[in-house]
Amino acid sequence: MSEIKHPAHIEQERNVIAEAQHFWGKYSRPILYTLSAFILIVGGFLGYKYYIQEPNEKRANEALYHAEEYFRMDSIRTALNGDNINAGFVKIISKYSGTRAANLASFYAGSCYLKLGDYNNAVKYLKDFSTSALQVQARAYGLLGDAYSELKKNDEAIDAYKKAGTVFEKDDLISPEYLFRAGYLYESIGKNQQAIEMYQAVKDKYPASQRGAEIDKYLARLGITK
Repeated sequence: MSEIKHPAHIEQERNVIAEAQHFWGKYSRPILYTLSAFILIVGGFLGYKYYIQEPNEKRANEALYHAEEYFRMDSIRTALNGDNINAGFVKIISKYSGTRAANLASFYAGSCYLKLGDYNNAVKYLKDFSTSALQVQARAYGLLGDAYSELKKNDEAIDAYKKAGTVFEKDDLISPEYLFRAGYLYESIGKNQQAIEMYQAVKDKYPASQRGAEIDKYLARLGITK
């Protein structure tokens, strides 16, 4: 047996329906515009991701593979500039800007220019590189420090070396090496107290490393003995 509705209930339902109709009549256009914009944004994002970004990333990775092969063979100029068929790191960076492969190509390009003695370009490309892989980032900071050092930009070099030595402190090979280089550069420009701090950090944190094993002699010549 169906429920018999009280007249008051019926009137209440009519009011709710009337309010809903009034709301829709008043706000239907803004709601539809908002929904349409949302659909366009989501559709545009998905279209960009699946039809532009991912295919572009794939092509960039394929190009990077060939350039990396030349890099591993120590064919530095070919790795940088490519051959008659395959792009080099520089072209990959410009052609596939915004991809992960182009970002990694900046690291390689900076390394190549450092080997070639073109320190300004080494700085240019190494500064553009960043990664969440901390050991790789530490290496990039270290190479950047080397490039600045060759350019006699001592403050920038020291800053880069200190970053290289602290960004991933668990690494007992890279970290003590670049802390040492920061200390050595401080010492070379007469900032002995800062040099002592860097050397002492190597001694305290990485006593078992190669730099840790020999650091006492550097401390000793600055007046710090065991």
